[in-house]
Amino acid sequence: MAVPLPLPRRLRAAPLVRHLRTLPTPDLLIGCAVIALGTLEAFTVAADYGATETPELWWIGQALVTGLLIWFRRKAPVAVFILMILAQYVWHRQGYEACQTWQLASLLIVFHTVGAELNLKRGLAWATAGILVFDSGAVDHRWLPFDEVIFLTVIFGAAYLTGLAVHAYAARARRLAEHAERVERDRERRAAEAVAEERTRIARELHDVVAHSVSMMVMQAGVLRRTGSGDGEALLGIERTGREAVEELRVMLGALRMPLDEAIPQPGLDMLTGMVGTLASSGLSVALDVTGEPVRLAPGLDLSAYRIAQEALTNAVKHAGESDIRITLSYLPDRLEIEVVDGGGTAAPELSAGLSTGNGLIGMRERAELFGGGFEAGPRPGGGFRVHASLPIRQEVLAGGRAG
Repeated sequence: MAVPLPLPRRLRAAPLVRHLRTLPTPDLLIGCAVIALGTLEAFTVAADYGATETPELWWIGQALVTGLLIWFRRKAPVAVFILMILAQYVWHRQGYEACQTWQLASLLIVFHTVGAELNLKRGLAWATAGILVFDSGAVDHRWLPFDEVIFLTVIFGAAYLTGLAVHAYAARARRLAEHAERVERDRERRAAEAVAEERTRIARELHDVVAHSVSMMVMQAGVLRRTGSGDGEALLGIERTGREAVEELRVMLGALRMPLDEAIPQPGLDMLTGMVGTLASSGLSVALDVTGEPVRLAPGLDLSAYRIAQEALTNAVKHAGESDIRITLSYLPDRLEIEVVDGGGTAAPELSAGLSTGNGLIGMRERAELFGGGFEAGPRPGGGFRVHASLPIRQEVLAGGRAG
């Protein structure tokens, strides 16, 4: 049978070294100081404390044990507290009346540890029990005079209270750290939500700009393909629509690079007339009616109203083909109503399938609801499709007229 070889001393000591590295540096230093001071007193003043001679070598062992207990006071505060009191009891059972300096310092440290490491209920119970043990003379095996009882109560009680203050400070620091972590998480969440909201807004704007403009260009190109002619007006309409799409994209991308508080020109209902004219020049039957007195709208409302009309018109062109399309803007005292109707028809299949994103109706509804308005869309009883949006107009923005 193979006999296991003993491990090298360096390997046997490695776990102890790793364990010592986990201990707090102040505890290691205090424990080493206690061991050094106990050893020094054993070789210098042992007789002054009642020893038969100097040096008293067994004091070194007691100092070594006390230093080791100090090292582990945070890991097992109750066990270290009890063992320190027992060590003091053993000391007095040897016939010594006074305790050494390092012994008193070690007792104060463990009373402090009870207050710092335990909760209030447990720490107070153990500290009170320890003070009563010393005040009753159970450790000294003698009745203590009243002034000594007061002295022990004060110094041990003060040591416990300093530990309690450290415990309260650490608890408060933990609460503040947790609060700061929650605040940081909330900030990151709000930032992520803001980014997501902005991305949704940008996606909606890009959809409205690109889908409409490209739809118009494809429709105009389709007219040229079906007629087999190079009509100058149709080509001019394609060019104008392309330029407008590029310009709107340039403005919008420029807005993303600029501070939020800087005003960026945005399209509004005043551009609707030009859009209808472009479509009409391409051979489509599109009409614009304005009823009521046009008023100046708030910039955000004006932009949303234009985008709703633009998207509704884009959908009508894509799905209704060359049927009649009518846009009606109704300026009422408290609201603006936008209605886009078409007579139905059949658009080129490649146009409807290639340009539809499925987000048009959703975007129009979101824009209307953003301002507290209503939105309806659906087939007409006699054929065709109808889009209707109602946008409230706040009285304070009715400051002037707008050309329709």
